[in-house]
Amino acid sequence: MNKLLLRIALLGAVTGLMAGVLVTLFRLSIEVSQTWLLPDGKIGNYEALSGWLRFLLPVSGAVILGFLYERLPADKRPVGVVHLLNFMRFRKQALPFSNAIVQFFGGLIAIVSGNSVDREGPGIHLGAANAALIGRKLKLNEDEDHLLAAAGGAAAIAAAFNTPLAGVIFVIEVLRVRYTINNIIPIIIASVVGTIISRLVYGQSPAFTVPSLSIGSLGELPVILLMGIIIGLLAMVFIRLCTLSAQHTLNWRPLYAFVFAALLTGLLAQWAPAIMGVSYDAVDRIFHNTLGLHTLLLLLVAKLIATAISVGMRLPGGLIGPSLIMGGAVGGICELLVQHFYPFYQGSAGFYAMIGMVAMMSATLRAPLAALVALMELTGNLHIILPGMIVVVTAEMTSRMLIGNVSAFTALLNVQRKHEAEQADLLKKKTLDILEGK
Repeated sequence: MNKLLLRIALLGAVTGLMAGVLVTLFRLSIEVSQTWLLPDGKIGNYEALSGWLRFLLPVSGAVILGFLYERLPADKRPVGVVHLLNFMRFRKQALPFSNAIVQFFGGLIAIVSGNSVDREGPGIHLGAANAALIGRKLKLNEDEDHLLAAAGGAAAIAAAFNTPLAGVIFVIEVLRVRYTINNIIPIIIASVVGTIISRLVYGQSPAFTVPSLSIGSLGELPVILLMGIIIGLLAMVFIRLCTLSAQHTLNWRPLYAFVFAALLTGLLAQWAPAIMGVSYDAVDRIFHNTLGLHTLLLLLVAKLIATAISVGMRLPGGLIGPSLIMGGAVGGICELLVQHFYPFYQGSAGFYAMIGMVAMMSATLRAPLAALVALMELTGNLHIILPGMIVVVTAEMTSRMLIGNVSAFTALLNVQRKHEAEQADLLKKKTLDILEGK
């Protein structure tokens, strides 16, 4: 038993190291490309582009991706967290690394060209596929393959947000890894190693810099409850829109689906350019209260629509980052409203934005504990946990009462599995018709 635990712990460390390097390389590739492409060499500076460039850039990226994808075999196209969930829950073979190569370059093109997707979803896929590569080299069994895939996903989340503990909780809640000592130790080790790799390159705040937060009074709890209800409703709308866009476009050619999503993003970017790319620069502006009410409303609506359509139409990017942007926008809107009209207001823009971000993440991913741990790790402020728990639980309950225990990932996976079953039934029927001479 001790030798087995030591072996899997060492494999967790190797997985964390490789995942951390791969995810960091992916982020660096995005940032170097944006520095070369965008005005003033500034990362995420899509707002400085002219209107026609904000329209043409995502469309051009989608055309490139569409032509590339249509030259790939169908089994090489699936990427992201949904692809990872499909393999972990339903398939016996290891996660193919060829799809991870598609994810790396596809995600790079999608994000740099300004489409409304994130780098965290691709990062999780890259981390897990890297672990599967290790498993194949060492001829590990199915359980060990799945465990290392989860460890790679944890390392990716930890490296992305500088939140090692949240990375561990994330794979338990989202990837549904069963909690046992033998399971959790390699995941913890991988998460720690992934965080160390990221900190060596980016320092203490890999994703965005969280300002010092002013915690509101107990008199603001009704506002926080109301904000949780609003975020729960928005999470429901987002998941429904993701599902609908996936259901109606699964039979579309990749070129048509990608270009349609990019056209919509390019149009929305005329009014809300901050939706383009990863959008974490917008979070910094929300934290420091530099965006007005009208701008925040446009950002919220445009980000929700553009991301839901893009993810539903299978652009090779993720939705974790956009969920944070949307939640931050809700928090910024609430703060602007209550500071003028609510007599018990004592908070700050950063406070409302931060708790809004983790609430939307929780309600979208069905990961309330991971969201709260991320809140604690990102802020280092234990006093924010109480209002954070209130808004997260309220958003989670509201969303669950409306659509049940389904996350954006599982909703998209259900659509995919249903489509695969329908295609199998259709093929079976055609085969029977041929055999019967019809």
